[in-house]
Amino acid sequence: MSASRRSGTAQPTDPENPGEGSGADSGTPGGGSGESSGTGGPGSADLLAALLDGMDAALCAFDADGVVTHWNREAARILGWSPEEAVGRRGFAGWAVRTADADEIEGRLLAAMHAPGRQVHEFALVTKDGGRVLVRTQSAAVPGPDGKPAGLYCAFSEVHAQIDLERSIALSEALFDDASWGVVLVDADLRPAVVNAHAARALGVGRTAVLGRPLGELLAQGVEELESALTHVLAEGAPPAPAELWVSVRGDAQGAGERRCWRSGFLRLGSPLAEEPVPLGVGWLFQDVTDAKVVEQEAAQLRFRSNQLHRAGRAAGECEDPMEAATAHLDFALAGFADHALIDLTTSLEPPRLVRAAASPVGSPGPVLPVPMAGLPVRYPDGHPALQCVQRAGSVRASAGAAAPDAARGWAKARQWPPSTVHALCAVLRSRGRTLGVVTFLRSDSRPQFERSDATYAESVAVRVAAAVDLAGVVGGS
Repeated sequence: MSASRRSGTAQPTDPENPGEGSGADSGTPGGGSGESSGTGGPGSADLLAALLDGMDAALCAFDADGVVTHWNREAARILGWSPEEAVGRRGFAGWAVRTADADEIEGRLLAAMHAPGRQVHEFALVTKDGGRVLVRTQSAAVPGPDGKPAGLYCAFSEVHAQIDLERSIALSEALFDDASWGVVLVDADLRPAVVNAHAARALGVGRTAVLGRPLGELLAQGVEELESALTHVLAEGAPPAPAELWVSVRGDAQGAGERRCWRSGFLRLGSPLAEEPVPLGVGWLFQDVTDAKVVEQEAAQLRFRSNQLHRAGRAAGECEDPMEAATAHLDFALAGFADHALIDLTTSLEPPRLVRAAASPVGSPGPVLPVPMAGLPVRYPDGHPALQCVQRAGSVRASAGAAAPDAARGWAKARQWPPSTVHALCAVLRSRGRTLGVVTFLRSDSRPQFERSDATYAESVAVRVAAAVDLAGVVGGS
């Protein structure tokens, strides 16, 4: 604990017996009363000792003659000299600093009594076991009742600890100023407490507008996954690897709710001042990797579809019946691409009509099978996507969009498709310069609508199906 000089006038002491000597009980450098103040409360000396020993920084104080009057627990920890050994010594010479450095160091320290404000210095002190430790000091004068300097205090800490602290502060300021990734501090109630500029831009709101708001007000999609991750981190700690969260931002005026992939890392924040870990919240760092993920997904999809085309070609080559080869191509194409597939062939009538030749089963997964051809045209209404496909000799995409379930079923029924259909893609079958029919791929509401890349893949499948259908016509007519 901190020690104060005993009563009497300050006198130099024997370095071998630093506790010997007499001096006035000084609650502060330069004197003061150690009597209890008030009734039933702690004495000023006891209160001062408790305050000094509770400090995180090492602290010592000198009177006007340069005699040590206070020495707290942290100073004892760093240098090894106990309060009883330190208090009462004059200066640092011969025990806390090397004799050769004593004059310079004490001069710099004592100069703080006559300088305005705090003075910061760095120098080496000597530990009790003979080691040396580099410290950074902050010294300032302590005025007496008459306003003149009555002594000074000196707070010091090891330089490496101070540098670590300054680095931590500098890192925090850099993260919250101009970091190239988003940083959000989320409190224990899962509400943003601090955000940096990058995160505010990603969330589509200002840095102050986001504070204290529920995450559900900031994110339209992905909020459940994010809150689950934050809750897990608060309870269990940081996950071993970053997580990729797909979200859409409510305030994203430019993206209009576009889904974004944020690669996120999480850190549980605990108070360094509590004896037991007290969670203060979670540090959430994220980076938008949507473009890279889209490229990665497109590359994986392209590899898969190329493999499917290759496997379909090999399987079709083993089919004796050309129509069986045509359906084999569709079986491989359906995997991961669509829920149903139809083959409609043109007739020789004018205008051309379409007759169902093959279809996948409705209601349960299964292979595409030929349909007994009775020669009866499918009752497609005017403007049907399959008819448009024949007329244009190109692909046609159609979708029920965001229609209600009943409206979507009516939309599919009117087009002679299974009731679960929400999206459709028709690709023309052409071989030897002739239009042979249409292959139609259908998706339910569990899949997204067809994109241009899907149409390209469907056209590649249609080329192979058309060749098999054409061969079936040649073989059947021979």
